[in-house]
Amino acid sequence: MTLPLVLDLRDRRVLLVGGGPVSARRARTFVDEGAAVRVVAPWLCEELVELWRAERVEWVERDYAGPTDLDGAWLAHTATGDPQTDRAVADDAHAARVWCIDATSAERTAAAVPARAQVDSPDGTVTVATHVGGDPRTARAATQQVARLVDEAISDGRISLQRNRTRESGWVALIGGGPGSDGLLSRRAHELLAVADVVVIDRLAPTGVVSRLPESVRVIDVGKTAGHHPVPQDRINQILVAEAERGLGVVRLKGGDPYVLGRGGEERQFCEEHGLPVEVVPGVTSAIAVPAAAGIPVTHRGVARGFTVVTGHEDVPALPTGGDHTLVLLMGVAGLRRTAGLLIAHGRDPECPVAIVERGFLPDQRTTVGTLRTIADRADEVGVEAPAVIVVGDVVRLATQH
Repeated sequence: MTLPLVLDLRDRRVLLVGGGPVSARRARTFVDEGAAVRVVAPWLCEELVELWRAERVEWVERDYAGPTDLDGAWLAHTATGDPQTDRAVADDAHAARVWCIDATSAERTAAAVPARAQVDSPDGTVTVATHVGGDPRTARAATQQVARLVDEAISDGRISLQRNRTRESGWVALIGGGPGSDGLLSRRAHELLAVADVVVIDRLAPTGVVSRLPESVRVIDVGKTAGHHPVPQDRINQILVAEAERGLGVVRLKGGDPYVLGRGGEERQFCEEHGLPVEVVPGVTSAIAVPAAAGIPVTHRGVARGFTVVTGHEDVPALPTGGDHTLVLLMGVAGLRRTAGLLIAHGRDPECPVAIVERGFLPDQRTTVGTLRTIADRADEVGVEAPAVIVVGDVVRLATQH
């Protein structure tokens, strides 16, 4: 029977007997844990020489001399490749009541270093360790599998490793939620959601990830629809500051990207003016992702060499008029008829292709195709509704979904 333990080796001496690659791997592990490592060996492999030259290990250049080499050691490790020497180190360590890892014999060793893997989390590094007596290959495979599961669980918020924080450590994170599919959230977004106390969401934020948040997380809905802003922007700014000043971790979860027509810059400035740390996590902007979901690239060799993203809430400015320059309109459904007329007045061909992609990446995604001359009527006929992205340009002919 074995009992897994965690040892604090900081500033404690660890004796390594043997200067080969096995000792080198263990030496690096022990040094990284803060141990004072002494190597007893007549020669050192290249990796140990590097550690010694960097003054990270002490080297005693000779063969093992007996029990006196164990003086002051808390842990010993032997891997000389000579069975007689390795057994002597293990026997001397046992007599001195010093735990000894005999890397040459899984059956005889009194201690062992398990297979390990590390997983990053918002609160530090998580170490996953597995011990399978006498079978290091199985231990490594099991460790990697468990580490992947832990990583996935941290990323999607199923487990939170949040430490108790003092109530002076509030923070704000502006997270882009992408076009609405949980699968397009970044890993960093999942990490911050897993440790948030408060989540302030938009109407277009990914609903699936929000529904899986723990009940202890307070969700504040500040969503806006066309012509209806129940929570104005200045009030949203105040909410972020007020919650973070209480020492809470606040995530502002938006659809798309916070810096692409998302007013994220205003929110960051307001929070920083109040002395709060702000992290911005980019999202997959709907301006590119939603057309892609309908098979429409915003640029394509021989078809379109550039693109412009504008808001449909305001009159479109004068833009390149050729079909080889793609125009992407966000929040443009309500003003579509006027926008189409302005584009024609600015010089766009009335027969320029237009696509409206509703609810990109969601199960009920729909694409409506027309021209600048017909698209407003087509939208009325089929009952187009927001959220939708409007694409104007020759790339619309590449659409795979009509």
